[in-house]
Amino acid sequence: MIKLSHDQVSAISHWFAGGPPGATALAEHTLVPGTGDWWADRPVDPRVIAVACAGHLLLRGDPTALAPLALAPFTAHHVQAPARFLPLLSSAFDRLVPWERMGYVHRVPVSPPRPSRGVTVRRLRPQDAPALAALGSEAAWIHASWGGPAGLAASGHGWAAFDEDRVLAMACTYFRGSTYEDVACLTVPEHRRRRLALACVAALCQDITARGHTPSWTCSRDNRPSRLLAWHAGFRLEYEYVHYLTGQPARRVAGLAA
Repeated sequence: MIKLSHDQVSAISHWFAGGPPGATALAEHTLVPGTGDWWADRPVDPRVIAVACAGHLLLRGDPTALAPLALAPFTAHHVQAPARFLPLLSSAFDRLVPWERMGYVHRVPVSPPRPSRGVTVRRLRPQDAPALAALGSEAAWIHASWGGPAGLAASGHGWAAFDEDRVLAMACTYFRGSTYEDVACLTVPEHRRRRLALACVAALCQDITARGHTPSWTCSRDNRPSRLLAWHAGFRLEYEYVHYLTGQPARRVAGLAA
């Protein structure tokens, strides 16, 4: 596949209009340079398009326009695609793991709970990048969609609970669209069950609503803590879907690449 320039992307961005909130926000988020990439089978009049960001991949179009080898760069990606792409994906990778997901939309305003003594909940600032980096590699996914800690800290789209300069919990717009902003959050393990994530999510949702956008939320069906947090933060179930975790290129595809 061919990586598209920003001008080429602008001409085909309508391909993802009207889709599920999370997917639409992902596609629009990657229109900002440095956040993700758009790919196509050809630069003019494409037949199939892929959008990649932070280990997530959207596919649209005609899968018969691609050979399995074309998807080899997208190992270890979570793929959302129409069912017609499944034969191509199965041929391209040595494994394809389905993952049942739930999609929520914010419906009920919730006031942020008062944090415990010594904890401050506030918007992230550019100078907070080192504090985000200090969360370590296991938390790197939370800022991957912004290109790293500095990108998220400077975006104006994150809130965190701080104990002095240490992040205890945080929430951010993971994918920012023109209608929906898909929310992600985390809590440092030893500070869970203190309602810190809820405080961050509620503050972020107020922020998103003030921008004239609607918060959305996606999580695994099996992730009960995430589902409960979404409910308490005012999100309500809107749709369900399946995305697929890709493995390594299938042996026959890897052999062609070699």
